[in-house]
Amino acid sequence: MISEFVVGELYSNEEIFNTLKVANAGGIRFSIQDNFVVRGVIMTSSQDFHLSGENPYQDRLEGEILTYTAAGKVGEQTLGGINNRIIDQKDYLFPIHGFALIASRRNKAVGPKRWQYLGLVEYLRHYPDTQLDSDGKIRQVWLFEFRIHQNIKTIPILLDSNISREILKDSRKYYIDDSDNEIISRVNEEAINFKEIEKIRAKLLVMEPRQFELFLKDLLIRTGFTEVCVTKYTADGGIDVNVKVGNRMWIFEHSFVQIQAKRWLHSVGRKEVAELRGSLQPFARGAVVTTSHFSKAAIQEATEEGKNPIALIDGFRLSKVIIEKQFPIDSNKF
Repeated sequence: MISEFVVGELYSNEEIFNTLKVANAGGIRFSIQDNFVVRGVIMTSSQDFHLSGENPYQDRLEGEILTYTAAGKVGEQTLGGINNRIIDQKDYLFPIHGFALIASRRNKAVGPKRWQYLGLVEYLRHYPDTQLDSDGKIRQVWLFEFRIHQNIKTIPILLDSNISREILKDSRKYYIDDSDNEIISRVNEEAINFKEIEKIRAKLLVMEPRQFELFLKDLLIRTGFTEVCVTKYTADGGIDVNVKVGNRMWIFEHSFVQIQAKRWLHSVGRKEVAELRGSLQPFARGAVVTTSHFSKAAIQEATEEGKNPIALIDGFRLSKVIIEKQFPIDSNKF
């Protein structure tokens, strides 16, 4: 048994569950004493390591944000049981350790130490979404978003509770706005073919960010926009695509629109909308196009009175446009 975990180092599953006193299997694990959580573990991995039918979970680490699908591979997910324990961190500040699988279990060349330590993770929010389960059927799932904290590289096990408490308290001082925690999801909307939507979203999510921008360029041309230009990949000030409105939207013809493309699984918040508005050229309209969802705060920011309005296109709306226009998705093209 080891005495500490170091960010970036590799560990075996046996070392993890023996050291942290959690279960030896499962993506979400907790150490419980007297019905209280002592600590938790989140085990995540790249979709590249699994067949979709074997592991339909769509976890993704984007920057410091980990988007994680709740427990339950088949059927509708609930927030009961082990999933509900995650939310308790907000009140009880217990440590949750994050690990990411760096090689497939089929890869015999890699030894037992194939779990990379991410650091302590902070529960941020949860919200419903849709996914295809291991039987290929559409279902409602719960997505959790975590912030990965890596400033403290070494976490002694005997001190993880104290360290976690201080990290979470400091984080809440810095991120004082909780208004981004309410996510506007479309899972309960009628007249949406969720299975087709999820097939489209899945194809978009496997694109690299630059591929997604180039795909969006072609889609904009197909739907009537003109002078479509993808900005340089670096130093774009948050603007990914510049376009002008075509004659199909004759009232706004020739209007200049600047677009930010977010090929994200995690939600888009107020900060991203406000930053885009600050990057716009004079008299330009702004839009955020994402494969995910927007927070309620982001929508309020986009439509706030007295400010230049920002158009928000979420993953459901984007997928519907692709379906309606019968626009092919060929990720090899870009």
